[in-house]
Amino acid sequence: MIRRSAIALLVVMFWWAVLTHAQDVSQSTSSNKSFSARTTHLLGFEGSSNNANGTLSIQGDALQFQKDGKPAVQVPIASVENVSLGEQDKQVGGKAMTLGKAAAPFGGGRAVSLFAHKKYDTVALEYVDANGAVHGALFQLNKGQGEALKNELVAKGARVSQSDGEPGKQSKAEVSNENK
Repeated sequence: MIRRSAIALLVVMFWWAVLTHAQDVSQSTSSNKSFSARTTHLLGFEGSSNNANGTLSIQGDALQFQKDGKPAVQVPIASVENVSLGEQDKQVGGKAMTLGKAAAPFGGGRAVSLFAHKKYDTVALEYVDANGAVHGALFQLNKGQGEALKNELVAKGARVSQSDGEPGKQSKAEVSNENK
């Protein structure tokens, strides 16, 4: 009886993971008119509180973050100096998922752990305010939305510098010195 319930739990968890992934893909491929997404502002956007949930959107020539029921905070896209992307992996399910993993017999909790993670994109912005001061901001978006935001910002005039994580092209002098 316990074995059947463990198998049923694994089947339910598998389908939950599949459906969650399908929802993330459909959200990231929605209309390309103008970028707008539910995000978490982690820190740094002047005038917004840390770890605030809201809507990050591009309105005309400005990047706007609006927390529910609060006035929007805007930064001109032309003042964006750099956009960096990253990935983050979080375990979902809370205490109920942890108890379910512990209760699964024959090491079944390890299998449940494979499906109990959700991936996010993180976007780091560097921008200059009206006084010439440099600021930074971090946002957490659903998987796939970070690249869409970066592409939209670049199309509207934001600058992107090459980061250390991205391989650069070597000059001929560097290549010839490495072969010696």
